[in-house]
Amino acid sequence: MRKTLDALYTSSAWLAALSMVGVLAMVLLSIVGRLLHFHVPGTDAYAGYAMAGAGFLALAHTLKSNEHIRVTLVIGRLRGAARRALELWSLTVAVLLAGLLAAYAWRLAWQSHQFHDISMGSDATPLWIPQILMGVGTTVLLIALLDEWVLEWRGLRPHPQTGTRHE
Repeated sequence: MRKTLDALYTSSAWLAALSMVGVLAMVLLSIVGRLLHFHVPGTDAYAGYAMAGAGFLALAHTLKSNEHIRVTLVIGRLRGAARRALELWSLTVAVLLAGLLAAYAWRLAWQSHQFHDISMGSDATPLWIPQILMGVGTTVLLIALLDEWVLEWRGLRPHPQTGTRHE
């Protein structure tokens, strides 16, 4: 199971990296178009979609790499059961919020599909297509937070600051 979860987080990070390459490609295409006096419609919109996709798809891998910013003013001073209780409470709240975010992201994509919502730009992209990246990213983040919650509950989660586990 651990290999499968780690592969999911890594795959999501690779998709985020590909999205960043998409941003680069759209920006370069726009620059070259200006220099050579041609216009490709939608490059700004597609760069934006790719940037949003990169941000959402990178969330889970960033969490699992302990790269999210944590405010440790209180939790850094706690030890033992008090620290574990606060970690579990924080992760529980994070799981609930990520679950809501994922549900609403998928709901938004579904509603955009149902209403045939398209972008306002000249490209007229169906908005549910780029919104799927937000749904996927938030769902993988939810899975990563659940993974962290289970590891914390079992006492196997390393502390991001010290690298030690609860015993």
